[in-house]
Amino acid sequence: MTPAPPWWRHAVIYQVYVRSFGDADGDGTGDLAGVRQRLPYLAELGVDALWLNPFYRSPMVDGGYDVADYCDVDPLFGTLADIDGLIADAHAAGLRIIVDLVPNHTSSAHPWFVEALASPPGSPARERYVFRDGRDGGPPNDWASVFGGPAWSQAPDGQWYLHLFDAGQPDLNWAQPVVHAEFERILRYWLDRGVDGFRVDVAHGLVKAEGLPDLGGYQSGLGDATYFDQEGVHEIYRAWRRLLDGYPGDRMAVAEAWVSPAARIARYTRQDELHQAFNFEFLKTPLAAEPMRGVIDESLNASGEVGAPTTWVLGNHDTVRPVTRYGDGPTGLARARAAALLMLALPGSAYIYQGEELGLAEVLDLPEEVLQDPVWRRSGHTRRGRDGARVPMPWDGDGPPYGFSPNGAAPWLPQPAEWEALTVAAQTGQTGSTLELYRHALRLRREHPALALGEGQLHWLPDPPPDVLLFARSSAAGAELICAVNLGSHPVQATWPGNLLIASAPVSAGVLPPDTAAWWSITA
Repeated sequence: MTPAPPWWRHAVIYQVYVRSFGDADGDGTGDLAGVRQRLPYLAELGVDALWLNPFYRSPMVDGGYDVADYCDVDPLFGTLADIDGLIADAHAAGLRIIVDLVPNHTSSAHPWFVEALASPPGSPARERYVFRDGRDGGPPNDWASVFGGPAWSQAPDGQWYLHLFDAGQPDLNWAQPVVHAEFERILRYWLDRGVDGFRVDVAHGLVKAEGLPDLGGYQSGLGDATYFDQEGVHEIYRAWRRLLDGYPGDRMAVAEAWVSPAARIARYTRQDELHQAFNFEFLKTPLAAEPMRGVIDESLNASGEVGAPTTWVLGNHDTVRPVTRYGDGPTGLARARAAALLMLALPGSAYIYQGEELGLAEVLDLPEEVLQDPVWRRSGHTRRGRDGARVPMPWDGDGPPYGFSPNGAAPWLPQPAEWEALTVAAQTGQTGSTLELYRHALRLRREHPALALGEGQLHWLPDPPPDVLLFARSSAAGAELICAVNLGSHPVQATWPGNLLIASAPVSAGVLPPDTAAWWSITA
């Protein structure tokens, strides 16, 4: 019998933004105990693993992505006993745990950086970070922070340190062996505690261009080739892959790398490097038939060249929620539901960001005084940042905090009044709700022979109607699943054979409405 493929090749992984998922202690902020209480919900939803955003000790300048201690839990989220209990309970429920790893930078409160500031230029403590002398009375080069403003801040003795994000997130110097050794220690620490994998933050950013050349006035984004995607990162991941392969249980790592084209992102998932990389080209592609087919083909071809699964994603804590991105209101929701069925029918692995299964939209009208994303501050209050995608989950009830916090405690970001109809309780058992659509689709994805365990490579069916994506997945035994997605403005006749399994909107008289996806099953 052929052994089953590793779990991560076909898994559906649910992203938990810990601060906004469940608040067990009633302080208005989500915590690990709150996640632990909600594990039955996630098991029932039908996902295979959880990715937890950072819960480490941190000043919370950037929502925990400024780490002061990688091997401890911030009191805001609980204790080491809480994460141990969460890992144990998740495993008992058949769920795996992926934790966030932040290797590009530390917090300015990290003991290493505190020591660096207290040490002279050129000292070993400073060499762990990217310190440079200034130029012409200013910073060493013209690099800009991804969050806005300059990418350099000046130390009290006059040298400058690099931070591609906030000044409270100094970049590490990966040319130093001590940095490599420290992160291998951190990886082993969490692997020994039982985690199943890592999401590698800014995976394309660890190594900077030789000589730190000027950008010539170009304002950087996450994908700029001078800042990012240098050849040296791949040797780091080869070492990590050897480490991960030394542990039992198919431990894995997924790269957050805003890199294009698909052939370059696939390089991060070569057989001796990381296991997955987020497919951000899929996330960024307009929801229209021609560009979607193009990005699907390009992604599958590129990942196939290196023998890796393609890892699909529609949203996360850093991006505008799909409902809003696809048009907002009823149209945006209909298109987001169709996109979800499209994603879950594709070969490979898929990630769901908390709240997508409820059809939550971006919260665009948060009061300015509650905004916490450093983008808001560093942009001079011209970019509102990412807080609108991070508003706490609505679980039940007819008003905030919608069961997020006990005793009615106000959550750290306010929830909209219109979320009453979108709570987990309101959607559970309701035919046609977005939550039940996800539950049904995830169950079919596990059970249908053409989808289960990553079976069934995609093949496009001939002569689809205009503006329709039409493809099939086939099992080795001959069972077939057809997925059709109508991304046009007019209904189309569903003339393909099979039994209708699921649709993102009602399909009657064989007509597939606009902004609708559906699956049909053909038995062998």
